[in-house]
Amino acid sequence: MTGPDTALAGRPTEPPTTAPAGTVTGLVGGIISDAQTLARQQMEMFKAEVREDMARTRQALILGGVAVTLLTVGGLTLVAFLVNLLHEQYQFSMWASCLIIGGVLLAAGVVLGVVARNLFESFNPLPDKTFTALQENLTWKTQPQA
Repeated sequence: MTGPDTALAGRPTEPPTTAPAGTVTGLVGGIISDAQTLARQQMEMFKAEVREDMARTRQALILGGVAVTLLTVGGLTLVAFLVNLLHEQYQFSMWASCLIIGGVLLAAGVVLGVVARNLFESFNPLPDKTFTALQENLTWKTQPQA
């Protein structure tokens, strides 16, 4: 056998191209192929970064949960200590000591709750400009063209 088939028999096979590399079609095809490869690489890098961020977030949430638990137990112990301090050192009755400490903590909680509510009412956490632009784009896309 002689001819072009026997000359290529020892070469590794390459994927068939639709156009020779030197033509405009070949160049555009190569650019598109490179863009697709780059997009895939960027997506893989994005996925890896999200996985890494999720692992860090999970670790932070676990540590934060343990911290909140310890703070709660410590705070309750401190409240019991303050009640006993008023009872022992200042000779308040136990119920009066509980009432004083509970009232102070309740008042502080109410004040902080009102401040937090006012703070939340002072701003909108949603991106208003982006939402308005998206709404305009959707309205423009759905209106029939004249």
